[in-house]
Amino acid sequence: MIPAPFDYARPTTVDEALQAVASGGEDVKILAGGQSLIPVMRLRLAAPETVVDLTRVAELRGVRDDGDAIVVGAMTTHSDVVADPLIAQYAPIVAQATETVADRQVRHRGTFGGALAHADPAGDLPAVALALDAEFVIAGLTGRRTVPAAEFFVDYLTTALEEGELLVEIRLPKLQGSWGMHYEKFNRVAQAWSIVAVAALVRREDGRIAEARVGLTNMGPTPVRARGVEEALAGADATAEAVAAAAERAAEDTSPSSDLNAQADYREHLARVLTRRAVTAAAGL
Repeated sequence: MIPAPFDYARPTTVDEALQAVASGGEDVKILAGGQSLIPVMRLRLAAPETVVDLTRVAELRGVRDDGDAIVVGAMTTHSDVVADPLIAQYAPIVAQATETVADRQVRHRGTFGGALAHADPAGDLPAVALALDAEFVIAGLTGRRTVPAAEFFVDYLTTALEEGELLVEIRLPKLQGSWGMHYEKFNRVAQAWSIVAVAALVRREDGRIAEARVGLTNMGPTPVRARGVEEALAGADATAEAVAAAAERAAEDTSPSSDLNAQADYREHLARVLTRRAVTAAAGL
């Protein structure tokens, strides 16, 4: 199908983009990679008055070292994230999860910030950002603000972005100590959305698990942290038995949906199984 008529703006700076959003009317959509927006516009499930295309805003692309954090521009493509040496050094789980996003064609067009701002709970990147305690830098006409990942994902397809604001970069903290990371994903067919997935980060000290972070994909309307698992692992012996016992708590305080892909109780089962696998791999067991 053909989209409904709309005005089109293609700014080259963040300031120009913010001005275009402000003057675009009541219904403005941001075009990043377009993998989510274009299909719904073609089906006329969305009919924005104005589309603001960010593909020429060079300052929103790239990965840089900023001391205690790695900063990823919101318009950095998935393929660039996967290939970036800073990501590989400090946040390899980001590359591992991004490599599972759709197919190569989508990864060459889709963007890191676009996927996070879309906030689909079945998407691979929100749970990883949550587990890493990433920070989201948001720009508006009055300045910039930083929102932690725990506050960025508000509800299904809803974030802390307010009207007239843009996500400009994502800060990934450099974790201190000896951390292992692993992303475990289960889907029905290759290139599909996650039915459930788990992002696990584990810091070991003297044969014990000093700290663990576990983010769950598609276990509710937003990504969630498996706090029960994290509590059970803190200070536990780094053994397969301890990990298996902790993983039994993976579905606590979650609210998975039932749909054509899986019933809620099956997703809860998957969360326990995949958490055990992800934590075991992250802990090097």
